Amino acid sequence: MISNRKGLVALSPLIFFIALYLVTSIIARDFYKVPISVAFLFASIFAVAISGKHTLSRRIETFSKGASTQNMMLMLWIFVLAGAFANSAKVMGSIDATVNLTLCILPGNMLLAGLFVAACFISLSVGTSVGTIVAIVPIATGISYSTGIGLPLITATVVGGAFFGDNLSFISDTTVAATSSQGCKMRDKFRVNSFIVIPAALIILLIYIYLGYGMQLPATLPSIDYIKVLPYFIVLISAICGMNVMGVLTLGILSTGIVGIAGHEYDFYGWLKAMGDGILSMGELIIITMLAGGLLEIIRENGGIDYIIQKMTSHVKSKRGAELSIGILVTLVDICTANNTVAIITVGGISKQICDRFGVDNRKAASILDTCSCCMQGIIPYGAQMLIAAGLSKVNPIEILPYLYYPFAIGIAIVMSIVFRYPKRYS
Repeated sequence: MISNRKGLVALSPLIFFIALYLVTSIIARDFYKVPISVAFLFASIFAVAISGKHTLSRRIETFSKGASTQNMMLMLWIFVLAGAFANSAKVMGSIDATVNLTLCILPGNMLLAGLFVAACFISLSVGTSVGTIVAIVPIATGISYSTGIGLPLITATVVGGAFFGDNLSFISDTTVAATSSQGCKMRDKFRVNSFIVIPAALIILLIYIYLGYGMQLPATLPSIDYIKVLPYFIVLISAICGMNVMGVLTLGILSTGIVGIAGHEYDFYGWLKAMGDGILSMGELIIITMLAGGLLEIIRENGGIDYIIQKMTSHVKSKRGAELSIGILVTLVDICTANNTVAIITVGGISKQICDRFGVDNRKAASILDTCSCCMQGIIPYGAQMLIAAGLSKVNPIEILPYLYYPFAIGIAIVMSIVFRYPKRYS
């Protein structure tokens, strides 16, 4: 049993980070005044300082372990490749060409709805929100500049659609983790999950159609250089075919080099410079990711996550309460780990025990785990998806937050499914 004092001390670095960033930003009335990287730096120093039961070298070792886990390094590689691809595509004109093609295909009042549907389809096909965001956000950014649609809104539209597939796809890590930990089949979890979130997706689609009403395209559209669209077609098609996101980005980078050099947009050294500039532009995101990983590892090491789990399971007395506790547990752990797959894996075993004890359907439990973790992962400003989207669109993650309609919608939908006990067959 972890005492209240010990548990709160273990969680205090996260509380310190939230208080420092939000309070100082609110006082300044400007979320750009306090860089997230600086807030994480101070919170990390605080986390190392309060872990008094170990030597300083051991505390630093724990922090470094969290900053360099396998999942963390994979995320950093994706940042590096995404930066190289995005900037090399931008310099050789691929983004502009793709934007012009999109503007020609979609009417002005369907741009937001079209981007949302595209993000939903691609993420459902590839099973990863990160890959979807990397592929579509640069195009959405270009559309924003061409049409005047707010950059935070259009970026949030893509992020929301990306989490549709992250939540439902058969090849998503979260689906695999949720179904395997609860002992149910993927198709059964998909059936239950779709009853809960597809109505939310349709409502959000209608909202985007409404928001797009009256939007006008530029009076004259530039001609489309179709060959420059090729890198994005390669990225989208290879992603839909299920290729690993790192392989997708590598193919994209090579295609920008071939098309750009052949079209005399830049020479070989210009291509290398474009990639280098793109990698450097991801520097702050890489730093934030490593600081967050180290901070959350110290919280885990000190028993913060165990404390949350212990407190949440001590008062469960009914099936509805059991479902609610599973949802709250995975949500809180996702806040602490900033990784929805890790959150599901962490809580999965406890969730199965709760299900067995209170008679919760394992298919419903898997849906709760997946949906709640995707909801929170889509909202936290220091999650990988938000950081990548913000980095590619050059927007502060906090500015994107109010427009994340779909993640908020599935959060409401899953709470309603617990409170009102639906789908009835699985509740």
